[in-house]
Amino acid sequence: MKELQHLNKYFLKYKTHLVLGIIITIVARIFLLYTPRYVKQIFVVIEKHTNGGVSLDIVKSELTEVILLIIGAAVIGGVLTFFMRQTIINVSRYIEYDLKNEIYEQYQKLTLNFYKKNRTGDLMNRITEDVGRVRMYAGPAIMYSINTIALFVIVIIYMVNASPKLTLYTILPLPILSVIIYKLSKEIHKRSTIVQEYLSKLSTYTQESFSGISVIKAYSIEPQTSTNFKTLAAESKGKQIELTKVQAWFFPMMILLIGASNLLVIYVGGMQYINGEIESIGTIAEFIIYVNMLTWPVATVGWVTSIVQQAEASQKRINEFLKIEPEIKNTATQPSRITGDICFKDVYFTYDDTNIEALKGISFNIKQGDTLAILGKTGSGKSTILDLIGRLYDIDKGSITIADTEITQLNLTDLRNHIGYVPQDAFLFSDTIKTNIKFGNQKATDEDVIAAAKNAQVHKNIIKFNKGYDTVLGERGITLSGGQKQRVSIARAIIKSPEILLFDDCLSAVDTETEEKILKNLNKISKGKTTIIVSHRVSSAKNADKIIVLDDGKIVQEGTHDTLIHSEGYYKHLYLKQLSENTSSNS
Repeated sequence: MKELQHLNKYFLKYKTHLVLGIIITIVARIFLLYTPRYVKQIFVVIEKHTNGGVSLDIVKSELTEVILLIIGAAVIGGVLTFFMRQTIINVSRYIEYDLKNEIYEQYQKLTLNFYKKNRTGDLMNRITEDVGRVRMYAGPAIMYSINTIALFVIVIIYMVNASPKLTLYTILPLPILSVIIYKLSKEIHKRSTIVQEYLSKLSTYTQESFSGISVIKAYSIEPQTSTNFKTLAAESKGKQIELTKVQAWFFPMMILLIGASNLLVIYVGGMQYINGEIESIGTIAEFIIYVNMLTWPVATVGWVTSIVQQAEASQKRINEFLKIEPEIKNTATQPSRITGDICFKDVYFTYDDTNIEALKGISFNIKQGDTLAILGKTGSGKSTILDLIGRLYDIDKGSITIADTEITQLNLTDLRNHIGYVPQDAFLFSDTIKTNIKFGNQKATDEDVIAAAKNAQVHKNIIKFNKGYDTVLGERGITLSGGQKQRVSIARAIIKSPEILLFDDCLSAVDTETEEKILKNLNKISKGKTTIIVSHRVSSAKNADKIIVLDDGKIVQEGTHDTLIHSEGYYKHLYLKQLSENTSSNS
């Protein structure tokens, strides 16, 4: 139960509902427990008539009165039971809502390193399947536990008042039941954890398969992926069956022990009646009803125990992520002034997940309104620089300042709000094109959206769709081509009108003519804004105020286009190569 203590704050939050539910539960049990006492009264009335104590008319009158009382008590108890369920079960839904929000907020805070180390399917399983199991604990498990405790206490009091000796024999099997529950619970907890792990594996595999369905079809590996899924599903089924085999012991044991209690009541109660220790045979009938009323609550002890064990296993998995401290922390409490003055001074950075040293002593300055182009071979550290400016990672050594303030001292929200970032792998959401562009500025008008699309040279493509800007994209923007996705991403950054624009090789999928038009528009838009362009094309970099060339995490060349094409090195070689390719294609 240690892991489930995390939910205590939510129980305190909804304590009014829970207390009201407990009160209703107790009152409902009291009304329902009138039935056995009135059944006993029926036997007493019949015995009086049989012994000649009262007339038939009086018997009928008394029986009618008792039956009406039984019906009345049952109706009131039933209504209260309905409200009991509404009160306590609703709390579990509130807690489910709060817990999912808490997990999602934690997911948002965690850094890119976390997402590199954990699979999407597992993250999804914890916020859905695991939270669902925890909800069962916060609702049905608690409701039935309260119901069982209230029923047991009240029933035992009634039974002791009726016959202490018969009560003792009736509850004799219960300690045996407790030992069995304890043994089985430990095994259920262990197997529940394994089942949840396999559910995460299944979720991860299916999520990756659906996301990469185009690759699976292109390579015609459907049979292989299907076989892999069947193997994983069979393993998961095996673990589920192992868990079910343990859980299956509960109900047979309950029925056996309840049956034993009934036999004891009939035998011991019968002997007491014969010996005159109890005055009416109705007491035996009363006790049998009590025992059978306890049948379901006692049976739910096993079920509730199983739910609690599964919930604890799930909450443990949830807590593993909730306890992770985000590596990137927003230490600034006050708003920060953000400008485009950026300075890297002797910056070193190593990726934790691969241990690759991406940057080795990088130093450069960018003034407000300038454009910096970064070129270099694949893996030279170009994209890493953009990630560090957006503070998606923290550096190992050196310093990064923006507006003469250390980047770690800036308000993280303000920093990112002033950055327009177009990643290398353009990501679009499964929504309309308009919504995807407005993602950069929720307050943008339709005119703003169209203007941004025009500047990104994608407006003409969009209006050709049947629904234009209201066209709903498939997952990850699969409806669009690679170049169209990149241009929609550029429009999303432009509409934000930020102080800093970061373009990570986002023109790689467009032709040179379209690239020229986009760059021309960007030059107009970015007046007074700092722009950093990462590219493999000289055409994207030639108009920049400054160009740096990276190799193996170090700056190997620095200058303008005119100075670099006259200096031996990577830039001149790349320029001549691409010039030759363009000349060949034009001829």
